[in-house]
Amino acid sequence: MKILNITLLIICFLSAALAQNRFSIEILDEEAHQFLEVDSEIIELARGFTWTEGPLYLPEENTLLFSDIPENMVLKIDSEGRLSEYLHPAGYLGESFTGTEPGSNGLLLSPEGELVLMQHGERRVAKMLAPTQAPRPEYQSLVGHYHGKRLNSPNDGAYDREGNLYFTDPPYGLPKGMEDPDKELGFQGVYCLLVNDELVLVDTLSRPNGIALSPDERKLYVAVSDPGHAVWYEYDVVRPGRVKNKKLFYDVTHLIGQEGQQGLPDGMKMHSRGYLFASGPGGIWIFNVEAKPIARIYTGERTSNCAFSADEKTLFITADDYVLAVELK
Repeated sequence: MKILNITLLIICFLSAALAQNRFSIEILDEEAHQFLEVDSEIIELARGFTWTEGPLYLPEENTLLFSDIPENMVLKIDSEGRLSEYLHPAGYLGESFTGTEPGSNGLLLSPEGELVLMQHGERRVAKMLAPTQAPRPEYQSLVGHYHGKRLNSPNDGAYDREGNLYFTDPPYGLPKGMEDPDKELGFQGVYCLLVNDELVLVDTLSRPNGIALSPDERKLYVAVSDPGHAVWYEYDVVRPGRVKNKKLFYDVTHLIGQEGQQGLPDGMKMHSRGYLFASGPGGIWIFNVEAKPIARIYTGERTSNCAFSADEKTLFITADDYVLAVELK
């Protein structure tokens, strides 16, 4: 399947020499060969952004959406490889923002196919209402408060099959982060917005970030982007919004600050075979169900998130100022 038709080839040829030095794949276990090889192609789709996040593949259009958080914008790469503005403003609708991350972060599709955005600046989860051709995007808030207090800055989310939405709420979108005087909650939460609109606090973590469910939805995974405790956690899901048996899935704290290990545990996606593709130090980590790393994709930059194409033959990666695609088997 040709993903995002390669008008991209021009970009690829121009950046090939540089890419060879920055991008690489490390196979840690033979199990990884079902997905990729050390010479699997890594394509630079676009570059020149401020901080890319929230990649989302739209199968009906064969396009990729992603956030540029500091620019308060969602961009699109279409099936011909053309880059265009998709939404602006995307995360903050006011006139001025004193911080550095006003835009949308995670992007996802609701069970009804609606675009849902984690809006930093508005401190809420919202869905897009107006078509992108409208003079100004319109959004409807899905949730913005917990027990009457404003959320910090919703970061990433995952729907289960019933339509319950799990999401994380670190302080990164607040102008002064953890010390912001307008921070109303005394913790950083992992939540579940139930289909009946009840908001359930699943857990509190120092810096909850990426989030994913196992294919059978019996396990919940959450990344912690805390330099002093850079880990992924695994939970057993008892019922929507209720978990037990929290345990450490994998710890990379010892790698933080080392050369070539830029970044922290951040966004992640679950493959239909139960393998977790997670951004972390150095790039993308691929874990099997036993929490064993079987491969790593090095991007040369801090890596924020990833997403699959509908057929799972392409992995899209957002890393600092660019967007990548890796062809999978």
